Amino acid sequence: MSTILGIESTAHTFGVGVVKDGNVLSNVKDMYTNDTGGIIPHEAARHHKKVAEEVYLKALEEAKISESDIDAIAFSQGPGLHLCLLEGMRFAKALSLKLNKPVIPVNHCVAHLEVGRVTGAKDPILLYCSGANTQVIAYASGKYRIFGETLDTGVGNFIDSFARYAGIGFPGGPKIEELAKKSKTYVELPYTVKGMDVAFSGILTNLRQKLERKQVPLEDLAYSLQETVFAMLIETAERALAHVGKKELLLGGGVACNSRLQEMARLMCEERGAKCFVPPRSLLVDNGAMIGYLGEIMFKAKLGVKPKDLDEVDILPRQRTDEVEVKWRK
Repeated sequence: MSTILGIESTAHTFGVGVVKDGNVLSNVKDMYTNDTGGIIPHEAARHHKKVAEEVYLKALEEAKISESDIDAIAFSQGPGLHLCLLEGMRFAKALSLKLNKPVIPVNHCVAHLEVGRVTGAKDPILLYCSGANTQVIAYASGKYRIFGETLDTGVGNFIDSFARYAGIGFPGGPKIEELAKKSKTYVELPYTVKGMDVAFSGILTNLRQKLERKQVPLEDLAYSLQETVFAMLIETAERALAHVGKKELLLGGGVACNSRLQEMARLMCEERGAKCFVPPRSLLVDNGAMIGYLGEIMFKAKLGVKPKDLDEVDILPRQRTDEVEVKWRK
């Protein structure tokens, strides 16, 4: 039996989760936000440093454990914002020295995939849709391989950018979703799929032009944005399912909280005779529990760094999913 603390700090969220034997005992988070724009890295990092101790103590309280029960500390090593990742790593190292427990560096993207096991998914294609990341990932030939990805920006950042132009604040995804529900009028937008890759910059420019001309209601633009962009994502996921020959699709990342994207994914899977899995919202958004979940898997595979070797551990802000050595799977 093992009890793992997971620390998430890749972007706007500082989260701490406790996982024991594959069960999430607590999942506490505090999110940086602002009313005028997207993430300002140094402000987000300052936020993480400020709330870290409070979030940590609350996670222990909700899990009904004490510090002495912790067997290891997992943290998001990357990818993510440099300053935000540093705060998470520093907090993890401080706990490691205080408790004399190993640290386990975890890839944030892989954690999104591994925590999908709670849904019953066994060998899925992951459609990973978050702020900075948009990828179609699957385990094949000993690695997590990227079969498709964004060629410019992550879908979440794209939506947030449009929301910023529209003056509706950050994060923009939930607000765009609510606006889209008020419309059924589709306005044609660029549709950019290249093989299994997607691109959003041309769509953003087109939306911005339409917004500036004030010829199309914001609700119609929000509806058209979702219908176009989510269709692109589902097309690439379906192509990956066919290419790899898998029968399971797993959604991951904060954008996957969107009910319309989930609906499209389920419809596509029904038509293909595949299964669609969607984790609870608390495990879709950035969170410490998914870091702890993968951390426990790695801990049981005897992966981790002892307190005396902490100098060997560093953040990897640009680490790609397919660069991760998957030593815990056979």
